[in-house]
Amino acid sequence: MSTLKPISVCVSMLTIAPAALAQAPQFGQPIEPADIAAWDISIAPDGAGLPPGRGTAIEGEAIYAAKCQACHGEKGTNPGVAFAGALVGGMGTLAPDKTPIKTVGSFWPYATTLFDYISRAMPFQESKSLTADELYAVSAYILNLNGIVGSNDVIDAQSLPKVRMPNRDGFIAFPRNPK
Repeated sequence: MSTLKPISVCVSMLTIAPAALAQAPQFGQPIEPADIAAWDISIAPDGAGLPPGRGTAIEGEAIYAAKCQACHGEKGTNPGVAFAGALVGGMGTLAPDKTPIKTVGSFWPYATTLFDYISRAMPFQESKSLTADELYAVSAYILNLNGIVGSNDVIDAQSLPKVRMPNRDGFIAFPRNPK
């Protein structure tokens, strides 16, 4: 009697399983390209993915003061909190005989990376809250503090990828889609 129960369970599973597998699961619905686009926010070094908008360092200064200064300091050199790094300074510290200070100006190879990072993660408590114009303006301000762009230079989807970062040649570039 004790072996009949496991056998009956196995027989019932063998008859139920093919019926369950005959129909494919009907989970969700096909995703629309517009739904994917909302999540595809990557910005490439060549500027692919940059949104329309524009800003200057002069415009970015007020936005920085209101939304960035509390963590990164008045001019981006003194972090206001332990986890926020300096954004400015460190030029010339990547030499082998020096202690590297990795900032936007001394380390980052592409200006588009700055825009991409700010758009995803800043301000810390309100990530993704800045408009495209605010993102361009804050990026311009930080680049200006590092002496990379002028205070009146317009930063937009065409000009940002053309900004030549001081450490651009400090990295090895790999093809984006190797074949």
